[in-house]
Amino acid sequence: MSLDSARVVTCTLNPALDQTVVLDALVPGAVHRARSVRSDAGGKGVNVAACLADWGVPVAATGVLGQDNAAPFQALMEAKGIADAFAWIPGETRTNLKLLDAQSGDTTDINLPGLAVTADALVTVRAVLRSRATEGTLAVLAGSLPGGLPAGTYADLTAALVARGVRVILDASGPALAAALAAPADALPFAIKPNRHELEEWAGRPLPTLAAVAAAAHDLRVRGIPLVVVSLGAEGALFVTEAETLHALPPPTTIASTVGAGDALVAGLVAGLHAELPLADTARLALAFAAGKLGHAGANLPPRETVRAIAATVRVETLSPRM
Repeated sequence: MSLDSARVVTCTLNPALDQTVVLDALVPGAVHRARSVRSDAGGKGVNVAACLADWGVPVAATGVLGQDNAAPFQALMEAKGIADAFAWIPGETRTNLKLLDAQSGDTTDINLPGLAVTADALVTVRAVLRSRATEGTLAVLAGSLPGGLPAGTYADLTAALVARGVRVILDASGPALAAALAAPADALPFAIKPNRHELEEWAGRPLPTLAAVAAAAHDLRVRGIPLVVVSLGAEGALFVTEAETLHALPPPTTIASTVGAGDALVAGLVAGLHAELPLADTARLALAFAAGKLGHAGANLPPRETVRAIAATVRVETLSPRM
């Protein structure tokens, strides 16, 4: 697939090789014997691109890779037909450890430091986004920022993209998210996808109930973000626009790996936006992507018919704007 045919571009500035170790049960301080170990090219934007490619959406991926271990990323993009527009720099892309507790289904993440991104590499990424993310494109900026980049990096990228008529979907956390949300109204992303904890960090208060989460999401929408999606784990996700507030509830799901489930939800959101689906159908598709991915290791979706069947079982409830 050529870059020119992609109407979705993902940007991953801090990708990782995700090494998933499956344990019978994770007991702090104990010696464990692993059931299995697997390694997958990952990082939020990479995972989003992989799921979109599985769904058949033309997608290009950019960001920064270490040249010493770029082969797994190249293999993934070639296998899935993702257009590769990454900038390479000396060194190795980081490895993240994912400890999957088979008894509880919980995953413990150990994220290692990433590469220090050079100014030249970021210039290359900006050039790719400038040339490929044109009016009408959906651009996904996702994941943590590597060392050497300021917290305002996503805010700057978003402002430049929005000025060209690009719809930006931002999935970030901490200072990088706070900086992007503090931008002027005409430089805010089209959509954001915090989880409950990330939304609590922004709000500066606990959000223990669905009503509290919805109120905080509405505060962001009033700030000028057209679509706020809050992932809630087993409780599904909230989808908030000016016209609608929806709570999407997933079906019971067999969990093979939770790694990348949030990224799959973002991919389903983007797929719905790409297809111009109504919000309720977009919510069903996003939850189906996430639930479908839970049954598969790595950033992989089940067959299209399976995803559609899951989407048909997702329950969507309409909430009052302020609960």
